[in-house]
Amino acid sequence: MKRMTKLMAGAALAVLVTVTASSVVYAADLIIGVSWSNFQEERWKTDEAAMKGVIESMGAKYISADAQSSNEKQIADIESLITRGANALIVLAWDNAAVLPGIGKAKAEGIPVVGYDRLIEDEDVFYLTFDNKEVGRIQAREVFKKQPKGNYVFIKGYQADPNADFLHSGQLEVLKAAIDKGDIKVVGEQYTDGWKPEVAQSNMEQILTANDNKVDAVVASNDGTAGGVVAALTSQGMEGIPVSGQDGDFAALNRVARGLQTVSVWKDARELGKAAAKIAIALAKGQAMDKMEEHVIFDGGPKKVKLHSVLMKPVPIRWDNLDVVIDAGWVKKSVACQGVTKNVPPACK
Repeated sequence: MKRMTKLMAGAALAVLVTVTASSVVYAADLIIGVSWSNFQEERWKTDEAAMKGVIESMGAKYISADAQSSNEKQIADIESLITRGANALIVLAWDNAAVLPGIGKAKAEGIPVVGYDRLIEDEDVFYLTFDNKEVGRIQAREVFKKQPKGNYVFIKGYQADPNADFLHSGQLEVLKAAIDKGDIKVVGEQYTDGWKPEVAQSNMEQILTANDNKVDAVVASNDGTAGGVVAALTSQGMEGIPVSGQDGDFAALNRVARGLQTVSVWKDARELGKAAAKIAIALAKGQAMDKMEEHVIFDGGPKKVKLHSVLMKPVPIRWDNLDVVIDAGWVKKSVACQGVTKNVPPACK
């Protein structure tokens, strides 16, 4: 008998689980396995701490593996998590297509899967993320406010990650009219392999060279790529032109305070991690995907697969509202405001 069948028999006597913070859940003997794509980016450690905390506080066991940016290792990691007794999986995919054989192995064992932050187009996978198209819209809006005309560059995310195109489609929704009108000229557009800052920096350097440094704004798709962009701009004495990002990375928030980055779209990874933990435990106990609180159907992926989903709301963090992340305990004032000596934001005074 498959593991999920056994689990559901025992779950019949349990109280149904919701994903609200007030839920009281008995999850003893449950094991939640998490497959991380990599730990190169600062934010995944934040996600993990919140996720692990909720899993353990609800009486379940947390196990994990780091794929280290390898498709092959992620498949092996998923198989290992299954062998180690995982009753549900949370998967942050390195490559949404390459991970599907691993998802198939989990499904064959009756193990529910939460696709974490990155799209996995399988109708049996529950999709949990922030509204990435809205993130792209926010990025473009904030840059456009600062620079409504001129030469624009798009530094996009990793091509194998569907989020890269979700973000860019949101950006274009905001900027298309100005592009069509001729107010904005796109002078450079590049994907960023692995979301790596050094790749973004190299791409930006090449675009600056090709355009004799005639660039007025950069829509970068996350804080890592924004860091690479700012490094390239600074080397040319161009720091301070509008640059977007996302994730609320501490270095990015400091760049916002110093006027080097226009916006970091904050996606509170603590809340995402907590939600993933609660959803995974609920699924492991047999709760139907369509019974999750704030459940919606998402079908905006390349294959238009209809997915049971929860899409959380992002928040733009700018020079004038840095207090939002400081007051929320996301970042210490001393970290966000380090080295800020001129044009000091209200939050740093």
